[in-house]
Amino acid sequence: MSSTSTSTAHITVLYFAAASTTLGITEEKIPIPEKGFDLSQLKDLLVERHSRDNPTLRKILDSSQWSVDAEMVGDDEDLTKVELGDGVEVAVICPVSGG
Repeated sequence: MSSTSTSTAHITVLYFAAASTTLGITEEKIPIPEKGFDLSQLKDLLVERHSRDNPTLRKILDSSQWSVDAEMVGDDEDLTKVELGDGVEVAVICPVSGG
């Protein structure tokens, strides 16, 4: 009798600016379902993984821009239509100020 297991894909999430400072890391590998996982779900997953230690993370993610495999995701793009798969690199790019 063979056992059936659910396959898991992995993505790399890169954190910049406030996201990196808040989490204390610059990147992490995250397991995701092999199919049917989108960018809007990633935001919720990151908050779930880290919110116990960082209650401000959702606010940071809500104000951030995203890139997937070095391609910026437009502000007007529906995040539910940005499918993520195994090996994808996602960057959380927070607004920065300077002078």
